[in-house]
Amino acid sequence: MLTEDAILTILDNHSSFINLDQAYSYLIDCRLTVFHNDNEQWAIAVERLGYNPRADAILLDIHCIGNCFNGRETNTNTIMPIDWDSFNNSMDFEVLQSDAKYWIVRGTQVQLSHNKQDYINAGINLKEYEPNEVTVEEACRLAVIQYPDSFRATDEELYQLIPKDLKKVLVLDEWFQQKENYNVTPPSINEEQLISTYEVNKYFSKQVLDKEDFPDYESFAAQYRQNEQINYEDNLKKWKENQLSSYETWQQIAKVIATGDTKFYKPTFEANTHWKFYPESGSL
Repeated sequence: MLTEDAILTILDNHSSFINLDQAYSYLIDCRLTVFHNDNEQWAIAVERLGYNPRADAILLDIHCIGNCFNGRETNTNTIMPIDWDSFNNSMDFEVLQSDAKYWIVRGTQVQLSHNKQDYINAGINLKEYEPNEVTVEEACRLAVIQYPDSFRATDEELYQLIPKDLKKVLVLDEWFQQKENYNVTPPSINEEQLISTYEVNKYFSKQVLDKEDFPDYESFAAQYRQNEQINYEDNLKKWKENQLSSYETWQQIAKVIATGDTKFYKPTFEANTHWKFYPESGSL
């Protein structure tokens, strides 16, 4: 029998399976879709649409998690929904060319706007490093509002990752998403590395800071190991507190999957998956 605990355990095994706040990609849009079937198989697909300046492309990342992937618990794919030529011809580095009129998105002509008021009306404040300049992510954020289905994953794209006998039971365009991830790797510095760390710190203290009272190696090592363990235990505590199973969103989604009844998804927290909540996305 499929249980909520079994679902949450898989989710906790991959607590960071979706990261909306990627430093290398401006968040534009996202969507979450829940699937299950009568054989107690299930999947969650999270779509993240973003502009990656390094790749010079708007990419749709699809991250899936579930119990239906033949021995694995996750499956992923990345799609470029915009025709490359129409996108490339519209760009001047990371901004729209002044005469750019449209992108071809999955065969549909999506109109582009250079009208500042259109962006203001949509709640998009243009950076305008130069007067009337529109960046790629700003143009796409407006286009998604005007043509939402053109930029989201199609059923065909989703079912390339998920067994076709799974049915959609819940689709969310926004939800409450946890933001914190913690490193819970046990301390691993070896004795040789610790000795090198000691020598570097000792040299810095005496030669740079001009201090003579640096502790001996045994005292330094004992303090280092103690701090190392304290940091590990603190991160482990925070990790446990921030596992997906500790969040209302995923508890309710697990109940929807286990029962097949969408009435159990009744969020009480404000959704925070809109791009405005991730001002650091794309910052690198």
